[in-house]
This record gives sequence, C-alpha cells and structure tokens, in this order.
Amino acid sequence: METLIINYNAREKRFAYLRNNRIEQIVFDRPEHRSLVGNIYFGTVTKVLPGMNAVFIDIGEEKNAYLHRDSLPSYVLASEKHKNVTSFVHQGEKMFVQVDKDATGTKGPKVTGIIEMEGNQLIYMPKGRYVAVSKKIANESRQAALRRLGSRLTTEEEGIIFRTSIISSTDEEIQEELQTLRQQYQELVQTTPKKPGLVFQKDTFIEMILAQIKKMKAGEVIVDDVAIKKMLEQYNANLTYTYYNGKENIFSANQVEHEIDKALKRIVWLDHGAYLIFDQTEALTIIDVNTGKFSGKSDYLDTVLKTNQLAAKEIIRQLKLRDIGGIVLIDFIDMKREQDKLAILDTVETELTRDEKRTKIIGFTPLGILQLTRKRTKVTISEALQVKCSVCDGTGRILSTETTAFRLERELLEHRHADFEAILIETTEEVKATLLGENEVHRQALEELLHLKLYFLIQQAPKPYYIIKQFGDERDISLKAIDTFH
Repeated sequence: METLIINYNAREKRFAYLRNNRIEQIVFDRPEHRSLVGNIYFGTVTKVLPGMNAVFIDIGEEKNAYLHRDSLPSYVLASEKHKNVTSFVHQGEKMFVQVDKDATGTKGPKVTGIIEMEGNQLIYMPKGRYVAVSKKIANESRQAALRRLGSRLTTEEEGIIFRTSIISSTDEEIQEELQTLRQQYQELVQTTPKKPGLVFQKDTFIEMILAQIKKMKAGEVIVDDVAIKKMLEQYNANLTYTYYNGKENIFSANQVEHEIDKALKRIVWLDHGAYLIFDQTEALTIIDVNTGKFSGKSDYLDTVLKTNQLAAKEIIRQLKLRDIGGIVLIDFIDMKREQDKLAILDTVETELTRDEKRTKIIGFTPLGILQLTRKRTKVTISEALQVKCSVCDGTGRILSTETTAFRLERELLEHRHADFEAILIETTEEVKATLLGENEVHRQALEELLHLKLYFLIQQAPKPYYIIKQFGDERDISLKAIDTFH
C-alpha cells in the first residue's frame, strides 16, 4: 500500500511518501530554502582556478557558483581534452549555466554549462554532444534504434537523452518534441539579461510530486488543496485521490509530524531496544550501531547479526528520510564471521534498490566500518529545519560552569597589582559560587592575591558566562553593584 500526503495550503509546502504505513520520504519546499537544481542562470566568471581545473561564477545569488572544467561546453566540444581550464574559459566571460547541486554549508551551488531542456520523452542538450538511452529500457534492439534516431536528429554539437516514457512514442512524436525544446532554448538565450541572474526557474516541488505519482502502482493521494487535487488526478488513474479539509494539519492528522521530529533526533531507536546514533558534519555522516537492551534469543554472534540487519534497513530508510548525502560511515557492531559481513552488504544493497539517489558502496574498512557515498543535490532535513545553536555554536556541547569559573580566575590573575582598586564582573550565580567556593570561602584569599576587591552583577543566562564590566575605584564600583550579590 502506497500513500502520498501533500500539505500544499501554506507557504511551506511539504509531501510525505509512505509505503505500508512507514514513511520513506519527506520533502520540504520553503521560499528561502527552495531548491535551485534545474534553474538556469546567466552568469559571469569571477575567478579561474587552474589548480582545481574549475571556475567560480557570479549567478546573482548569495554565493558564487562552482563549475568544473569538464562541465564547460567549450571543453565538451573540444578535440583536445588534456588542457587546463584556462584554455577553455577566462575571467569575465559570460555564459548560461544550470544548477546541478544546491549550496550546502559554506559551499555555493554547483553548476554545469551543459544546459538540459527537459521534455516528456527526452532531454535536449544544445551543447551536449551525447546520445543516450534510459537504462530502464531493457530491449536492446529498441535501445539501438533510439541511438540511431538520436544521431540522425541531432547536430554535431547537440546531445539527447531518451527517457523511459519514450517506449511507446513514434519517431514523429520524438522529432516534434525535440523541435519544441530547441525553440525553447533559442528563446531562452535570446533574452540575455544585462547582469547575472535567473533566466529560467523550475517548479521542482510539483515536478517531484508528479514523478512520485507516476511511479506509484496503487494507493492513495491525500491533499489539502482542491486545485492541486484536480491537477494530479489526470496523471495516474490507478490511484485514489482524497481532498482533506479537516481543522488539524494534514501531517498531524496522518501522524507525519511525529516522524519529522524523530528524523531530527541524534538517536534513533530500533525494535528490541537497539539504537543508532547519527553524527553529521559538513564533510560526512557517521552512524554508530548499538545493541542497547537487545540481547537476542540465541548466541552472541547471531544477536550481533540480527541487530546489524535491523540497523542496516533502518539506516537506509533514514538516509532517504533525512536526505543525507556525501560520505557515510556506518560503524556496525563488530562481526567476527566473514559471512555475516556479506549478509549485511546484501541487506544494504537490497534496501538501496528503492533509493533513487545514486549510491556507491565502497565496502568495509579493516576496522569493520562500512563506507558508502550518496549523491547530494540539496540540503538535508536538519539543514532545512534547524539552525546553529546560539548557545553551543553548533557543537551540541557548552563549556561547564567549572571551566568558565577557572577561566575567569585566570583572567583575573592577569590584573594583579593593577592601578585600580576593584573589579565589577557580570556572570551567573553558578559561576560566582564556583569561583568563590561554598560560603565564599575563597573570596578573601583571591582578593588578597589580586590586591583588588571583587563585585558581581548576577544575571540569568542559558549557559555559564562572564564579562569583566569595569575596573576602578572601589566605592564607585560598589555603587554600581547595588541590588546585586557582592
């Protein structure tokens, strides 16, 4: 049973795909986090990087885009491929580029100069010099016929990719769509703007919904917008379409909000008490598997295998749910038997067959850590819904009260024998108590060591901190500390 739940009647648009009542994918679309993938920009090369064989391009967005030499039309069409990027592009050059990967972290979007114009049956590349057929078209004679057709219809510079939906299309229909896409591209390049900026924008959210609906064999689509429901009904007659108009949010009514909260947590509990720990950085994601309370009903080795198999299935589900990309390291519970590692690899490969993102399994390291990479095209769910913590600066940890108090003490010692009489310190009650000790037992010794009087301005704060506010005359500072602890 497949279910697609679409929350469309608010500024933040979302949809969730469920298989057998288990959520496999959640997609968000916000104005500030809207994916740029597929958008076409007119840009200016701002910097050429010979060492990286790449360039940075101003496309009118907050961050400059990154383009590798191999994605330049001049490189694709060149007869000599061994030359450096400086032979194919220069600073200040203007060009049309298409976003291939959204900006993540400190990195700007990745773009390509090989523009793709998408149709229902094919993808047209004006500077692609490439003819390909979808791998899902298994009939070899049909593949060969399409390649011959593509070579006949395209010029030396053009490229074309035949999509799976082309199986039932005639040559005349294919040629007609190709001509339409050519015309769209010509209209695009003729409207060259004066400065870098967007020239074509895809409605990726609706496209993702339609792509999901076309793949569903049977099930239900639940949507909270009448117009969207009517539009979707024409794409897959095998599905049931339901309009939801309840007072409760459509995601809450279908228990999806709870799954979103779980997808943001560091710890994910499995059946039988085992659990996973997710640690994400900008460069990679590390997943640790723990048996927890799961002891199994047989010997230890079988328990480890069973736990790791449960973990493998949930990890692949979480990769899709959280939309994690890049390098992924999975620290399974140590397996002594080689056949157990092969069984886990088989489980991972089976689960990945339902993942649309390109994933490559590297294998186990000598330390037993499974390595894989997953294509990253947009931000993860945590990047879309969360921001860096203002208290811990995104580390997930803060300095303890003791550490803060000892840092304050060391800074105070730097002012020994100063030419002022007192110091006013703003801090929390906990830091003050740690610095001076129980019943302020350390105050006298510290003041004698410093040859200064200490006054405190106590504040409530979410984390331990201190600020040395003022140095000066003891009477003046004591007046400023009225109504505070001193």
